[in-house]
Amino acid sequence: MMAAGGTPPTPMAGCTDVLAHWPGNLAGKERAYLDLSGVGELRGVRWTGTHMQLGALATYWDVVTDARCVAEMPLLVAAARTIGAVQIQSRATWAGNIANASPAADGVPALMALDASVVLVSGNGGAGGLEREEVRLDEFYLGYKKLRMRTGQLIEAVRVPRRPRSVSIFEKVGARRAQAITKVGAAIARSDAGWRVVANSVAPTVRRCRAVEEMLEAGAVVRSPLGFAAALAKDVAPIDDIRSTAAYRRAVLGRVLYFALRGKAGVV
Repeated sequence: MMAAGGTPPTPMAGCTDVLAHWPGNLAGKERAYLDLSGVGELRGVRWTGTHMQLGALATYWDVVTDARCVAEMPLLVAAARTIGAVQIQSRATWAGNIANASPAADGVPALMALDASVVLVSGNGGAGGLEREEVRLDEFYLGYKKLRMRTGQLIEAVRVPRRPRSVSIFEKVGARRAQAITKVGAAIARSDAGWRVVANSVAPTVRRCRAVEEMLEAGAVVRSPLGFAAALAKDVAPIDDIRSTAAYRRAVLGRVLYFALRGKAGVV
């Protein structure tokens, strides 16, 4: 159906964001939608020797209730627990959070910090076959609400490498502890692949803070939140909006990183 020509239908999974904006989304009412809920192959959490794979219909609750995720990927469980109430967690999907491309997405930073990749599938494989492409999540966003996807492609799964991680930290700052959009957020992980520091609500997309990662890899001494200021100036570009000011976001992100990382690397 996606490859049939013309404007392809918009795929729908949990619909938690679609329905929240539906009353005022006049343009959205003119689109054609494709309900994916009947595609069983897209459901669930699967494990191999090297990866954990979330099907495109895997929900946050699927991760919260998966014993292996709790043991091996607590960062994902921590992020999942911040997504709305249990009713939302049991319906909203990780792939939908990626495709929605909100800078404030909470699932995306955790996945990105774990070096996740997105598996894209299309019906352009020839002779009725499928064509697949795998894209690193930290290379998936081209700008605000712009994805590295071709017309007709569908997110099939999200793959996360299984590797020991000595650090797994998820922090969310919002108007309240639960059921609130993130003002400033960060996901931090460390493995044999190095440090990963990912921030949300501080740029047009969820953003890896590569200058901060380089500081941590080098063991640079950081004695206060201001020690991250120069690196964050390279990594993020917050704006003023109805939830926070750019100055607030910069200051709070520095504090979040400092107190989350205190006692690790060169943060003292």
